[in-house]
Amino acid sequence: MQTLFRNPLAGPFVLGISSGASLGAALLLMGSTFLTGFATFSFLSDVSLAIAASIGSFLVLFVVMLVAQRVKDTMALLIIGLMFGSITSAIVSVLAYFSSAEDLQRFIFWSFGSVGNLSIDQLLLLGTIVAMGVLLSVRSIKSLNAFLLGENYAQSLGVSLKKSRLTIIISTGLLAGGITAFAGPIAFVGLAVPHLTRQIFDTMEHKVLIPAVMLYGAILMLLCDTLAQLPNSASVLPINAITSLVGAPVVIWILVRKRKMMF
Repeated sequence: MQTLFRNPLAGPFVLGISSGASLGAALLLMGSTFLTGFATFSFLSDVSLAIAASIGSFLVLFVVMLVAQRVKDTMALLIIGLMFGSITSAIVSVLAYFSSAEDLQRFIFWSFGSVGNLSIDQLLLLGTIVAMGVLLSVRSIKSLNAFLLGENYAQSLGVSLKKSRLTIIISTGLLAGGITAFAGPIAFVGLAVPHLTRQIFDTMEHKVLIPAVMLYGAILMLLCDTLAQLPNSASVLPINAITSLVGAPVVIWILVRKRKMMF
């Protein structure tokens, strides 16, 4: 997203993509009044949750891409992404108001974020979705490297802009939607980790960055999950609170150094 939009603050959470995934999940978890009979069985429920979250993230990302064609100012694009996040939050609030106490409790616990409590079937499904998203990301390495110098340069290298954008959109939608469906809308990781990785490796080569971001993202999540485990207690802090404490300072640092960023 940061390469495609040439924006150092682009990410699933900031651009409203995670909010779109949350809306899709909320429609499924709290919209039982309107979606009766949907997702009856356990495995079908897992599949439908992943599909709903992915569709929500796809829709928001598609609209943001359309807006990005007309709005070239990076700050305006970020504000538009935040507005999409506000719209989806408003819809979720309406759903919460009309949902039952049980459905509302399920959604609230899901929104806290968690990397545990997944069954083998859920892990297999999540692994399949992530594998497809990563495969598309790896196939986009050449296009992403070309995008670093602008769309005109990428086109001069024979990169199909339309096909490359579509591949990146599908990859982002699968990864953001699938992971959000099973782990919840975890903030700041998708925004902070790429910048930390660039600082460590001092490179813009996506052949290095994509596997490195995957590795450091996993390490950061495990560290945050470890911090969320309260010692000598059965209670576990919401992982969203921990990632925000870690990621928010990184975002502030990015804003302070914005003029020095490479995009």
